[in-house]
Amino acid sequence: MDDNATCHRTLTSQDCLDSEGIQRLVWPARSPDLNPIENVWDALGRQVAGRNYPPTNKNTLIRALRGMG
Repeated sequence: MDDNATCHRTLTSQDCLDSEGIQRLVWPARSPDLNPIENVWDALGRQVAGRNYPPTNKNTLIRALRGMG
């Protein structure tokens, strides 16, 4: 999915897609209605960031995410 993010617009990314014959579709940036998982990532990010002690590494992030259930 190409949402016009910088990493999707690089020449390397475009060359890779072109070499594989992958057709790109125009996709508006920040369109959670077209990509519902973005709402989940946003909610998780806000919950993790709102903790008294935000995770500083992968293991503490995993523990924080598991504790949100």
